[in-house]
Amino acid sequence: MLGLIRSLALCCLFALGKSETYCPIVNNKGYDRRENKNNLRIMQYNVEWLFLDYYKAADCPGNGCTWKNETHAKEHLQEVANVINKFNPDIINLCEVEGCDELNSLKDKLSSNTYESFMIKGSDTATGQNVGMISKINPISDLYRNDNRYDYPIDGTKCTYDGSGSEGISKHFISEFVLNDVNIVMISLHLLAFPSREDRCVEREAQAKVAEEIIESYVERNYEIIVIGDFNDYDPNILDLNNDVPISQVIDIIKGNHNDKFTLYNVNELVEQKYRYSNWWDKNNNCYSTNDELVLIDHILLSKGLYDKISNVSIYHGYYEDCERIDSDHFPIILDIVL
Repeated sequence: MLGLIRSLALCCLFALGKSETYCPIVNNKGYDRRENKNNLRIMQYNVEWLFLDYYKAADCPGNGCTWKNETHAKEHLQEVANVINKFNPDIINLCEVEGCDELNSLKDKLSSNTYESFMIKGSDTATGQNVGMISKINPISDLYRNDNRYDYPIDGTKCTYDGSGSEGISKHFISEFVLNDVNIVMISLHLLAFPSREDRCVEREAQAKVAEEIIESYVERNYEIIVIGDFNDYDPNILDLNNDVPISQVIDIIKGNHNDKFTLYNVNELVEQKYRYSNWWDKNNNCYSTNDELVLIDHILLSKGLYDKISNVSIYHGYYEDCERIDSDHFPIILDIVL
């Protein structure tokens, strides 16, 4: 009987070890492990299906995503680490991550041992994707989410889809920092995909209105604002390499152009237009990237107090996009701020 109990216990422990983990709780709140406390380097990186534990609903790793087996997925994770190590960022915002198992595996491959992993579980059960953070700076409070939803179509929409409903931000987190006595909130989000689909146009605008409400609540508390992530949409005022224009008002809403309470600024404005692309969309499905398939859908928006302290912005394009790649179908944005 004792042997049976031990066997069952081991079985249960094994099962628990294979289940996905999340890490929203912050220990040693506010602990800052940067060598230079006056400089802040932030990286925005959609790392394309960073999954190690098999997720059945998406069949990933497997035939449902880019990485067909665990070995392939681990090769991808190593290549993502290689890219991050080129820049040694202080805060890395990551999109399309399964959970904290993946964050911790990635963290262990980074050249600095001063990082911690943070993630709160989202509500996208179809893909199992989440947004997460690896940081040398601990937030001052636990990560949290806003589960509000907004009805669509929103007032004044220019989307032509005639359906209605409500939408929230399935993949996001909110984290708070105090850096050099400045209160900063970082709102990480990954909005619904497909910039040119009219049904997603109305849904993404509803998501933008939820983000707008979150931003307003922090502006009222005199926080500096960072909104960062994969917006899956274009900025109408900061055109990308191919002059893509949005069919939605998503970026305008999140930048504050639809209210008189705040204004945010897109750091991509400081990137020369010929380098403004962060994603490869293989629109003809031929597995080879051409310039007309490169788009800018990843963004970092800042309040003026932070925007005025930018020292450099770049988008790293150090790998070629095709179906044999093991990096990502996105390129990282690197932002430097002098605090």
